Parts: sequence; C-alpha cells; structure tokens
Amino acid sequence: MKIGIVCYPTFGGSGVVATELGKALAKVGHQVHFITYSQPQRLDFFNENLYYHEVNIPAYPLFQYPPYESALSSEMVHVVKYMNLDLLHVHYAIPHASSAYLAKQILAAQGIHIPVITTLHGTDITLVGKDTSYEPVVTFSINQSDGVTAVSEFLKNDTYRHFKVTKDIEVIPNFIDLERFKKQEKDHFKTAICPNGEKLIVHTSNFREVKRIDDVVMIFHKLRQHLPSRLLLVGDGPERARIEKLCRQLGMFEDVRFLGKLDAIEEVLSVADLFLMPSQSESFGLAALEAMACEVPLITSNAGGLPELNVQGVTGFMSNVGDVDDMVQNALHILHEDNLPTFKANALARAKEFDITKILPDYEAYYERVVAESKALA
Repeated sequence: MKIGIVCYPTFGGSGVVATELGKALAKVGHQVHFITYSQPQRLDFFNENLYYHEVNIPAYPLFQYPPYESALSSEMVHVVKYMNLDLLHVHYAIPHASSAYLAKQILAAQGIHIPVITTLHGTDITLVGKDTSYEPVVTFSINQSDGVTAVSEFLKNDTYRHFKVTKDIEVIPNFIDLERFKKQEKDHFKTAICPNGEKLIVHTSNFREVKRIDDVVMIFHKLRQHLPSRLLLVGDGPERARIEKLCRQLGMFEDVRFLGKLDAIEEVLSVADLFLMPSQSESFGLAALEAMACEVPLITSNAGGLPELNVQGVTGFMSNVGDVDDMVQNALHILHEDNLPTFKANALARAKEFDITKILPDYEAYYERVVAESKALA
C-alpha cells in the first residue's frame, strides 16, 4: 500500500508516533510518504520505502501569517497524484484534517478519490480544538474523514463529549519500539550523575503548564528529605526558566540537571529508578510508556488516559492531580530496595503489551477496511 503521512515534524508525541508508525510500515513493505514542512526528528534512517516531501511556504508581503494550510493541501494533491497514493493518514486534527479535506475535494474534481484517516492525539482535541476559533473546523474535518482513530478510550470519549462528532472512532493505542527503547548498560553514566548511589528520578516533557512541572520539583524536594536522590529534567519549553528559578529558591539546584531536548532519551531512561508524570491531562502518556520499556516504574496522576497505561500498584502508582504528598509516599514505597526490582520487571512486562509489532497490524487492518469502504462508495 502507498500511504501519505502528514504530521508535525517535532519532538511532540503526535509527530513521534506518526514517524515511528511510518518507519514500521516501511519495514514491512509499505511505501510511505511523509508530507510536512521539515524532515521529522525521528526520521533518522534510510529505507527504500520511505519518502519525504517538503511543504514549501512562499513568503509574500501580503500575508501577515504564512498560509501553511493552503501550501499543505497543495502538496498533498501533488503527492497523491504523482505518487499514486492509496491513502492519506493525517496526525493531529489542526490543521492537518482540514487541509486533507481540501486536498480531497481538489482531487475529486479531477476524478481521483483518496480516503483520509485522521488520528487524534490529545491537545488537538482536549485543548486547542475546544477553542471557539477552531471548534467548527475541527468538528467538520473529523466528520468528513473516511476514518478516525484515537490513542486512548479517554480521548475517544472526550471527543464525543465536546464535539458533535458523528463518525465512529477506532481506538488504536500508542506503541513502543522495543528494539530501541530497552534498558542499556550505562553504568558509567549513572555513576557520573549519582556518584554516591543516589536514586535517579527522571521527568521528560515539553515543559508546558499542563505538565505540572512544579509538582515534579516539589515531589523531588520532599523525596530527597527521606532518600538521597537526583533529578533529571529532559525537554524544553515555556516553563523551563521559571522551574530553574524554583529549584534555586528551594536550594537544590545542584541536585537537579536540565538536559534540554535529547534524541537518545532511552540512554537516560536506562539508568533511571523512577519516572514522574503528574500531568493535569494526558491523552495517553507516550513518555511514560518509553520509560516503562526501559524498566522504569511510574508515579503519575490519574488524569486522562494514564489509567489505561499505568497499572495501580503494579507498574507504579497514580494519585489525584496535585496530590504531591501521596505521590511522595508512593515513590518511597517503589524505591525501597525490597520493592524496586519487582516494579521494574512489571513496568517492562506492561510495556511489551504495546510493542509496535502488536499494534502495527491494527493499523494495517484499519487501513484496508477504510480503503475498501471508500472504493465501495466511489
């Protein structure tokens, strides 16, 4: 099958999932065409079945903002026509679903019928999509898609709750490449960060307010009063400067390291003892799954789709959003030397349930169904 994938090419969850999906599809023989404004960050290897088509956005003085949606639709039209695609799979509703709808109508006028699948990832629905500036377009674009998927039951239900969506939404969870995300022997790295055998706590995110990094810092602040430990904060974003200031005010800046954006996050996770995700909302929790694959147990909130991933008392613990004291007590329980090995083993076992080799067939079956239904209606 020839598949066009439209996504954001960044470190964000939707872009990571879209890129890893495309790479996996290419490995099993599908021809995959990425259509976006720059090469995706995770598109880091060569395969004869992988193609990248850059969306060129012309700069005209007339436009206050570059018309990305129009340029994207035009590139979709070109790629579908000249590469004879069977399917367009767009990740993140805004603006990809609406751009795909426009491309589909342009192609239909030329006698070309291309089915479109939209995958909802989270903030495109739970945050951005609810804005009255976007809601009508988001609702229309989802309903006009030939197929719609969501990465969790929570996101599916939240979409139905907040939008007048009439399309059936198929839940296909996020996945993990266990060939890449696995515990590596990085003892020298652990020794450099924790020279006296301290426990290593890790948090990764895009440093937005919804991630509640204040809670990460306060959990660590209270935890280190009971247990020698260090904290690694991976990622970057609008909250970083304020969080750095907070660490200085709490007098623990020397025990906290800000690593910025990392490509090889699995190397850091390989030496971690605990992963923190106290988010206000998570549609799935891909970063938490990556940690679990590297044998790292979780302390998370019980928000959004996290209860579908983190098994209470087995792979870690969940607490109400903002309940720092409960998270600290649960963290101390996990980190006890009698408990930590079991939690680590359980985390890996749970991650194996989301192995890409198990999830990929679900996407392939859904593609085939949507293409067949589209042909029947054409």
